[in-house]
Amino acid sequence: MPETRTFVANAPVWVDLSSKDAAGSRDYYAKLFGWKVDLTKDPAAGGYALATIGGKNVAGIGPVQDPNAPTAWMVYIGTRDAEATAKKVEAAGGKVIAPAFDVLKSGRMAVYQDPSGAFISVWEPKEMQGADIMNAPNSFAWAELNARGIDKAKSFYKNVFGWGEKLMPMGEGQEGEYTEFKLNDESIAGGMEMNPMVPKEVPSYWQVYFGVDDVDKAHKKAVDLGATSMLEPQDFPGGRFAILSDPQGAAFGLLRMER
Repeated sequence: MPETRTFVANAPVWVDLSSKDAAGSRDYYAKLFGWKVDLTKDPAAGGYALATIGGKNVAGIGPVQDPNAPTAWMVYIGTRDAEATAKKVEAAGGKVIAPAFDVLKSGRMAVYQDPSGAFISVWEPKEMQGADIMNAPNSFAWAELNARGIDKAKSFYKNVFGWGEKLMPMGEGQEGEYTEFKLNDESIAGGMEMNPMVPKEVPSYWQVYFGVDDVDKAHKKAVDLGATSMLEPQDFPGGRFAILSDPQGAAFGLLRMER
């Protein structure tokens, strides 16, 4: 089982869900992925829960901080200095939405918005490095930017996190190109121009994918538990995937990569 034992700056290190019904979300993902989801005992954590597999952290689930915000997954990029990253964000045309703040003794986080409008967070570790498991079944496997204006977003991520890129055709029957964001020649995330069929009120966003052994079986289980299918299981050049909306309204993907 792949494990991230060492913190990697400028790559995804954590994902969490902000939910309008945090108890419902905890119950849903526990059933779907077999996570053990425990509320953090410290009252200062504000109802934040850690999801684990075999005692190892895989994700977080907490209540929305803004009552107007939708239920949504957030991707955290590792940083050694959240304040320095904020300066890079503003210089690259992004916005600081929530300046860096301490999260108990775990670390520091901040929330930014890229020039295409998508929200992205950073994690500066103290006691907690991020996810203990990634790229394994039932854990975070991929992050994908759906952007209205992918080109301005790509230059932003290059300037802020040093990401390179590799362009590939989108696949059969689809126009445009898919961007693989690269760090030290390793593909760490993806990005593409948002499909013109998506309603105009949907802003740019980062999509979180979880690894599964069998996409079709996991997709059926997700729907049986109350999710809505947004994209039926289908093949792509690197494997198979599906996209759903959970019972609380957060979009997420299922992914199996061909090794």
